[in-house]
Amino acid sequence: MLLAFDVGNTNIVIGVFDGEKLIRSWRMKTDKNKSVDEYGMLINQLFQYDGIDMRSVSDVIISTVVPPVLYTLQHLSRKYFNRKAIVVGPGVKTGMVIKYDNPKQIGADRIVNAVAAYHKYGGPLIIIDLGTATTFCAVSEKGEYMGGTIAPGLKISSEALVEKTSKLPKVEIEEPGKVICKNTIESIQAGLVYGHVGLVEYVVNRMKKELAPGQEDKVTVIATGGMASLISDSTPCIDHIERELTLDGLRLIYKKNRQV
Repeated sequence: MLLAFDVGNTNIVIGVFDGEKLIRSWRMKTDKNKSVDEYGMLINQLFQYDGIDMRSVSDVIISTVVPPVLYTLQHLSRKYFNRKAIVVGPGVKTGMVIKYDNPKQIGADRIVNAVAAYHKYGGPLIIIDLGTATTFCAVSEKGEYMGGTIAPGLKISSEALVEKTSKLPKVEIEEPGKVICKNTIESIQAGLVYGHVGLVEYVVNRMKKELAPGQEDKVTVIATGGMASLISDSTPCIDHIERELTLDGLRLIYKKNRQV
């Protein structure tokens, strides 16, 4: 079985694949200060709870945008699974041509998402990852990674609003159902959610014109990340939600790089 780690700024998503089937996935908080053994014990508990034998893991793959956690998980792979982990980055085969000025600057998760989305839907396409940051990635009809846009995510915007103002309270991020709001809580929710919807719609529409001029209707838009459903419910510009997109991309990249 394959053990896949998708390490984000807020959460680590862990998936276990038996062949092409994702048999279980978990989400835990990203903690730069946790030791190898602390992560190892957490994973052991998750495996035990779901009746999975850790000894059945034959390979490990890691995608991370948090460098301090990378060494910890690489060490964990060697200590607990006796495997050298495949790390998504320079030198790893993805099957995708990168049209970025400096490919080393692209977050590994963005490439992994692009690989998975192109494999499933073909191109041209736009992938929106609504996580700690909101990222937009464009993939051409030929499967080339063309570049994209990065914006603050909903949670970052919410935290900044509380931190930088004296009286505005922290609110649950949810759709209030209107923009003419009669209390402060709903007013903030409307600004956060519908403001982000506006951001998504504008960037998607402009990206379609740059990616496929005159053929914008051929561009497929995929959303993933923790806030994907919330934003998708308020805009028709998103065609599909793929909750396990990154894990599936890791599986595909593993297949291209596994040692036979």
